[in-house]
Amino acid sequence: MKKNMCGADRIIRIIIAVIIGALYWQGIIEGTLAYILKGLAAVFLLTSFVSFCPLYKLVGLNTCPRR
Repeated sequence: MKKNMCGADRIIRIIIAVIIGALYWQGIIEGTLAYILKGLAAVFLLTSFVSFCPLYKLVGLNTCPRR
């Protein structure tokens, strides 16, 4: 897999995942919405750590600077 995410994009995804986790932990989100958002947060964290987003690949988006 070739990297297609870098820098700010990865940081934004991690911040969103942490916010979702905090909202769930505080009990602000619950029920079906909580499960959907927790799944989204997990995907955000995974894609941030591997620097590859399959959706970006499908639409031809690349946020890494050209080398």
